[in-house]
Amino acid sequence: MYRFLLTPRWWGINVFVLLAIPFCVFMGSWQLSRFEGRVHDHRTATEQATADGHTAARPLSRLLPVDQSTSGQRVTASGRYGEQLLVPGRELDGKRGFYVLTLLRTDSGKALPVVRGWLPGTADAAKAPAPPTGEVTVTGSLQASETPGDNGVSAEGGLPAGQTAAISSASLVNLVPYRLYDAWVTLERGDSGMKAVPASAPAGTGLDLKAFQNLGYTGEWFVFAGFVVFMWFRLLRREIEFQRDAALGLVPEEPERAAVVGG
Repeated sequence: MYRFLLTPRWWGINVFVLLAIPFCVFMGSWQLSRFEGRVHDHRTATEQATADGHTAARPLSRLLPVDQSTSGQRVTASGRYGEQLLVPGRELDGKRGFYVLTLLRTDSGKALPVVRGWLPGTADAAKAPAPPTGEVTVTGSLQASETPGDNGVSAEGGLPAGQTAAISSASLVNLVPYRLYDAWVTLERGDSGMKAVPASAPAGTGLDLKAFQNLGYTGEWFVFAGFVVFMWFRLLRREIEFQRDAALGLVPEEPERAAVVGG
């Protein structure tokens, strides 16, 4: 009864099934590993971004360039404060305000953007405390350059002089007369009575839509694998029923044969 499994048609079906099931399982497992990797990155990045000072701060040069493994880590740098800018439209504790961003000119010849703190209300240079004078050493969380659209970063242009929408070397290069590090630091303690700005997790490490897309694709691939098995058994069952009906003479005549007999 099962000799039909050796026909070319069923050889093709069986080969397809034997290839399709492992492929679907592999793709589902791969998408699941992508989701688990994002969960792990999110957990690690969150722990780094919310570090409470238990880890020792390291020199800036040892943590550059900024990547997912170094973003949020405690860093220390020394130099003299230079030009100061405001970053408007930033929220903290549910209130709208602005960052006070000051360029720290280091001995390397480059300037490091330092967010000294946050103030409520509309960005106003008169409200921003002047930076300390002389040689200073800052300690804070290392952050990667911002990209418009990430963490509430605005893409608007046409800001007044002395303001910038994003904290990035690309945005600041035309605003300050210094060579810049492609990174910035937010101080652990707000300077001059300002509120400290919490470090944020690096881009691509959050449990965002892409992460849950990976989880959704995982389910889809395993459903495809189950569907292939289901269709194989359904075809097998129909073929067995056809063979039984043929053996009992219950299979209807083919249209061509019926036409010949009728003629």
